[in-house]
Amino acid sequence: MILYIAEKPSLGRAIAAVLPKPQQKEQGCIRLANGDVVSWCVGHLLEQAEPEDYDPQYKKWQAAHLPIVPEQWQLKARKGCAAQLKLLKQLIKQADQLVHAGDPDREGQLLVDEVLAWAGAANSKIAATQRLLINDLNPAAVSRALAQMKPNNDFKPLSVSALARSRADWLYGLNLTRAYTLQGQKGGYRGVLSVGRVQTPVLGLVVRRDNEIADFVSKPFYQVLAHLQTAAGESFTALWQPSAACEPYQDEDGRVLVRELAAMVQRKITNQPAQVETVERKQKKQAPPLPYNLSALQIDAARRYGLSAQQVLDCCQQLYEQHQLITYPRSDNRYLPTAHFAEAAKVSQAIAVNQPELQSAVQAADLSRRSKAWDDSKVEAHHAIIPTVKQVALSRLSATEQKIYQLIATQYLAQFYPDSITDEVRATITIAKGLFKALANTERVAGWKQLFRKEDANKPNAVVEDHADAALQTSLPALTVGQTLHCLQGELIEKQTQPPKHFTDATLLAAMTGIARYVTDPVIRKVLKDTDGLGTEATRAGIIELLFKRGYLQRQGKQILATATGKALIAALPASAGLPDMTAQWEAALTAISQRQQSYQQFMTPLLASLQQMIMQAGQAIPTGLPQGQPATAGRAKRRFTKGVTKSKGYTKAATVRQNRARAAKPTH
Repeated sequence: MILYIAEKPSLGRAIAAVLPKPQQKEQGCIRLANGDVVSWCVGHLLEQAEPEDYDPQYKKWQAAHLPIVPEQWQLKARKGCAAQLKLLKQLIKQADQLVHAGDPDREGQLLVDEVLAWAGAANSKIAATQRLLINDLNPAAVSRALAQMKPNNDFKPLSVSALARSRADWLYGLNLTRAYTLQGQKGGYRGVLSVGRVQTPVLGLVVRRDNEIADFVSKPFYQVLAHLQTAAGESFTALWQPSAACEPYQDEDGRVLVRELAAMVQRKITNQPAQVETVERKQKKQAPPLPYNLSALQIDAARRYGLSAQQVLDCCQQLYEQHQLITYPRSDNRYLPTAHFAEAAKVSQAIAVNQPELQSAVQAADLSRRSKAWDDSKVEAHHAIIPTVKQVALSRLSATEQKIYQLIATQYLAQFYPDSITDEVRATITIAKGLFKALANTERVAGWKQLFRKEDANKPNAVVEDHADAALQTSLPALTVGQTLHCLQGELIEKQTQPPKHFTDATLLAAMTGIARYVTDPVIRKVLKDTDGLGTEATRAGIIELLFKRGYLQRQGKQILATATGKALIAALPASAGLPDMTAQWEAALTAISQRQQSYQQFMTPLLASLQQMIMQAGQAIPTGLPQGQPATAGRAKRRFTKGVTKSKGYTKAATVRQNRARAAKPTH
């Protein structure tokens, strides 16, 4: 008997739909006509044991216990999952062949692997397990995946990286939460100071941004525009470029802070001759944007529709599981297998049916055109999020589902449109010994950009304004080097320096995915250039929502701000806990484990050493500035971390625990 173990019931049903019939549906599984069985998990059926599961006295929070490091790691059934676990254990024992059908990411790999290990499957049976990777729930795609199964052992490093992440989060979050909560109690704070290796640096990003805005002092700066005219009467503008002699009157960004200096330049150039020094013409081609991964989709949906990361993820799950209109949504990849190119006509036809607004876009698409998105060398366990060949009535989708589907479909169709082409002309002009620059961008071929005209209709058009180092306009006269011009007038423009903007869902997600920009250590920043990211595609939305639930973040319109409690928590912690450096290093290390470039022990050993230091540091100071009384935190985390908080001291088994702190258990599968 072959046993297929899917991550969720919806995936299990999709697998069974292409396997032998008639079928018998039972509680927790589907029995096939040939005797094989399809069953499933419901996400993680197992979770890390609580400290009190290792020893009942850990129920009481005491500094003497810390750090708590299990000698032998234990898992236990999640609430409500015992029956399904029992069924899977029976089926695994009966099966001759196992097929792992978890989602194609590290968590999906781990959650089925840990069930196989927990059920006590024979080593020979685990070694022979096959891996079924499904990105698309449509029958044709599932059938293809069934014909392309691989040995599950090939994916063991992915599972080990997820296991390391799970245990490291447990060690870091549980120990530091207890350590700082106990110290907070000494200062009169009655709540729980929840610390997490991802959530705390994300909170730190928001707190630091809020503080920068609060401390920001706006100051005026000045620019000078030259209004120029050719002998033929053609007009354009150019922006003054301050010389090195002006540096004492500029800020670190090169902005002129002294009005009189700018006013002098304005007076000197008015009604003066000018000469063209250089003219540079180039043609810029811009390829279509790659299809979405989850983060890119969440960022676009937040910018266009004001949707939160969690709303987008929930919507994508519905489009994937219930409607089967998109491929696997928790993808971190933006490329497609070359085999998918053959389905372009069917996918485009489905788009035209599912989203009538895109019918003309489908008709204008050149389906023989192959963008750089199709690249097998850049596709790993999963690929970009794209529409499937499934067709449904538009009325079956909610308004939000329609918006997200249209975004995904439009991004896919862009792959069959030509590059956009822009003519850029940049000129430098001297007036009264001063240097001025002008820039013009003229669209020659809209290409793929025509697909986004409607979405971008509300964006302001380009105006004659400073653009980096030049005055930007839609066109320039046909200028030649040495040509004489006339400056009709100089215009003095006064502006105010602006504070950074508060985070929004879009910009906070962008910060999490591009976290290297916020890393302070230049060496770490260099290492993380290609492997950065706080959290994963599957967890970022949940991390942001968790901070809201715990009362550390709040919304003001589209803006995300830290609450007083959130600010006080970051102030109470050592600076390193609120910075992304360590967490970003973790993510890079976990990626290295999944790629066989680093071992589990190489990751865990230094982590345990640094944890010991952080616990000692926590015990050396009492946090101040925290709100007094019990804050309104919510959710499972509160129940988990608050039960058993006590001021009692001493524990006779503490010495035994300390002997185990220097080592962590090896992976069990």
